[in-house]
Amino acid sequence: MSAAVDDNRLHGDPGIESFEPDAEPRVSITETPMQRDRARTIFEKSHPGRRAFVAPELDVDARPLDELLPERMRRSEPPRLPEIAEPEIVRHYNRLSKRNFDLDTGFYPLGSCTMKHNPKLHERVAALPGNARLHPLQDPERSQGALQLMYELQVALGEVAGLPHVSLHPSAGSHGELAGVLLTRAYHEDRGDQRTKVLTPDTAHGTNPATVTMAGYEVVKVGTNADGGVDVDDLRAKTDGQVACLMLTNPNTLGLFDRNIEEIASIVHDAGATLYYDGANLNAVMGISRPGDMGFDIVHYNLHKTFTQPHGGGGPGAGPIAVSDRIEPYLPRPQVVRVTSPTGRAHATSGRTTSGSPEANGGDQVIYHLDYDRPKSIGRLRGFQGNYGVFVRSYAYILSLGGDGLREASETAVLNANYLLARLKEKGVAEYLPVAYDRLCMHEFVLSGEAMKKDLGLRTLDLAKRLLDFGFHPPTVYFPLLVDEALLIEPTETETKETLDAFADVVAEILREAADDPEIARGAPYTTPVRRLDEAGAAKRPVIRQAL
Repeated sequence: MSAAVDDNRLHGDPGIESFEPDAEPRVSITETPMQRDRARTIFEKSHPGRRAFVAPELDVDARPLDELLPERMRRSEPPRLPEIAEPEIVRHYNRLSKRNFDLDTGFYPLGSCTMKHNPKLHERVAALPGNARLHPLQDPERSQGALQLMYELQVALGEVAGLPHVSLHPSAGSHGELAGVLLTRAYHEDRGDQRTKVLTPDTAHGTNPATVTMAGYEVVKVGTNADGGVDVDDLRAKTDGQVACLMLTNPNTLGLFDRNIEEIASIVHDAGATLYYDGANLNAVMGISRPGDMGFDIVHYNLHKTFTQPHGGGGPGAGPIAVSDRIEPYLPRPQVVRVTSPTGRAHATSGRTTSGSPEANGGDQVIYHLDYDRPKSIGRLRGFQGNYGVFVRSYAYILSLGGDGLREASETAVLNANYLLARLKEKGVAEYLPVAYDRLCMHEFVLSGEAMKKDLGLRTLDLAKRLLDFGFHPPTVYFPLLVDEALLIEPTETETKETLDAFADVVAEILREAADDPEIARGAPYTTPVRRLDEAGAAKRPVIRQAL
């Protein structure tokens, strides 16, 4: 670290004292208490004989263990679990929670991840006993409330996408992608059509080509034009009789709506292929435009993003899919359906009809049912019917906002992104971090740090790390791959003008700081529980096991 780091501005006080633009940032150049407190696993804190709970003496007649659990299903030796007292368990997980950055702590503009506020009302609803304690093996006749919720969520999601049929099975966005490509395969094979390729833009999420490979197809990349959309000429040249599908995000990961979407849909459909919508950026267009109206055959949603389910760290999530009529026979089974006749299946529906009263259905009893009779289905994608708690939260979100509210959420997300971009330009940030494609963005935008790296000696990673010292989570870095030193910023609709202003001020301050001494940012972060890691070393020599 250069001597400049030890000047009066960085005199050792831990933390940032203010987010105000006139306040000087002060970071610690010595270890903070949390940095000195080395993180230990729960197993390292274990001591033989310690207990968090001791069961009371048995006050009923004992039964032989063989009657309760067959010997073949019992362990040969006890599990090696940590032995620890309850206060230490509470402190352990409380400490862990403080070592992580979370949405309830600060601004989290992680591009293409939609880290919006998660309303606490949704948590209360999901925690209601009828939701939280419902067993997944409960008989459908005794799960009518849950099945009704799932059915009505399917209807609402179908309306948002402009497609009539929805399956809630997939557990995440990438899982929804896989479902979509498997549905495409089933559709073509049912027609006796063996196709080998799937097209993906060079701006696609990395899960798109990974999904294509998992499904047994060849990935074919499609280029980007000067406006940031799909290169239609390149698409037309690569779309032939071997193409099964085009996977597309609209708006794309550059935060731009593709103006040629109708022409793109025509090219793909004329070749007999399907058009798949990656719903990662659906938060920009809810209630404004619908993928089904654009010509998409298959859509996946990220309930954990667009519909405010807490996410990150691997789950839980949900990636339902919506499909057109021609894809519907292949949906995963079972499907949640509404039965409106005494005999059942002949009148089972999974579409948009919402009335559930007997009077509205000719006096027939309305029940909700799991439909397994789907001979062309791609089968199960997971055990049970999906992550039910995610469904409850997303259903609560949709009912809270209504159709007009969802549209307003998307309009505000787009407004916030364009405001923040304008504010950054006003602060002079564009000299070192110009926008990659300078036109009206949607819910997110991409800056290029190429000039910052060349003129200031600062990489995008350095800027991202330094933001942590100011209390902001960094945006997505180095994605999309076609933008040099990319910085992908998505502010979402739930952030205030003051927060966006403060973020723009801090980015400008870091660039001014780097003009004087880039070593400050190169050594960041200073105030986080862990200082900058050797990421290359961690990737090459990961520690993935711990002796018990």
